[in-house]
Amino acid sequence: MNIIPNILFAAALILGIGYFARNVKKLVRNIKLGKDVDVSDHKEQRWKNMVRIALGQGKMTRRPVAGILHVIVYIGFIIINIEVLEIIIDGLFGTHRIFKSLGSVYGVLIGAFEVLALLVFVSVVIFWIRRNIIKLSRFWKAEMTSWPKNDGNFILYFEMVLMALFLIMNATDVVFQDMNSGNVISQYIAPWFSGVSEGTLHLIERSAWWLHILGILVFLNYLYYSKHLHILLAFPNTYFGKVNPKGQLNNLQAVTDEVKMMMDPNVDPFAAPEETGAESDVPDKFGASDVQDLNWVQLLNAYTCTECGRCTSECPANQTGKKLSPRKIMMDTRDRLEEVGKNIDANNGVFKDDGKQLLGDYITNEELWACTTCNACVEACPVSIDPLSIIIDMRRYLVMEQSAAPMELNNMMSNIENNGAPWPYNQMDRLNWKDEN
Repeated sequence: MNIIPNILFAAALILGIGYFARNVKKLVRNIKLGKDVDVSDHKEQRWKNMVRIALGQGKMTRRPVAGILHVIVYIGFIIINIEVLEIIIDGLFGTHRIFKSLGSVYGVLIGAFEVLALLVFVSVVIFWIRRNIIKLSRFWKAEMTSWPKNDGNFILYFEMVLMALFLIMNATDVVFQDMNSGNVISQYIAPWFSGVSEGTLHLIERSAWWLHILGILVFLNYLYYSKHLHILLAFPNTYFGKVNPKGQLNNLQAVTDEVKMMMDPNVDPFAAPEETGAESDVPDKFGASDVQDLNWVQLLNAYTCTECGRCTSECPANQTGKKLSPRKIMMDTRDRLEEVGKNIDANNGVFKDDGKQLLGDYITNEELWACTTCNACVEACPVSIDPLSIIIDMRRYLVMEQSAAPMELNNMMSNIENNGAPWPYNQMDRLNWKDEN
């Protein structure tokens, strides 16, 4: 018995899974660069959100055409890859279709896989047409430069090739075709190879088998560098997603404590801030100017972004021609986080100041202040990403650390401070409006 193919298969499997595990470790490390946040509340609601949104694709189907096609690809791709278990066993032990002993059950399973493979192939072709022929506007926004644009197509090509290889593998497998059970699609492909010798047919089948499993391993490791990382991260992201009302913004505890102290007549206004242990309750920085200032859920959001553009297409600021694109906010956050991660890798696990930050080098003040905080982007996202929380944290930094609010906002806050109202009227004139006819 020739065991060389089995050894080569085991080596490919170990290398593929090992490299994937290495990237997962790096991914977790990068996400943990964010500040800690308590998301242990509302566990029942969080589980429901994950089942409904990530598993059930609840928000995808709000746009029926794209939603139904995505459900087909999602279900088909997941279920078809169940056969990978059989491929792994065959590859390691030199067997051939080890589960065919299940008889009619095996035929039903493979038959279902073939139908799904065809449906996935057709759906992916339609997705490609929508991107490249119809050219839906949300796929051609300014932030969709060469890599993000090509990445979307690469994934579609991957899926088309993997589905085609699966069907060709079945069509050229003489043993499987002779079973005449489960070959509901491949039986119509098999005649394409009718003039081929048995030896060549076996070579084609083996080549398709190897390319299929190696393609899956390559695809698995490509995920880390692709927007399709959401295949894995959509589940934790929807679980840890926001469960409070979408219009409710979080308060900075340090600011809340400061306001309470100011309102308390029993507090000594000249007292120094209290400290707990060796660390003060006052944060080092109000708001966020770089990815390390964001919390880890926001960084998880950045890695989960599918770059589908639904958030940007729903954004009223973007629709009126302003520079804000919620998708770009998430893409920029991920790009900067990757840059910080590479910096840490290059400096023996320690971040070395590179003179750059998320605010300014990636995201501009103009983008941040264009946001109306309407939550349309949050509502539109099919995997519970919250671009608004990042925008708000960066605005807080601009206002509270740099006093860099727009002139209109500065005027309003000055009026509130001096006049007790947003309008430029003194205290005596504030109610004059009620006397007007």
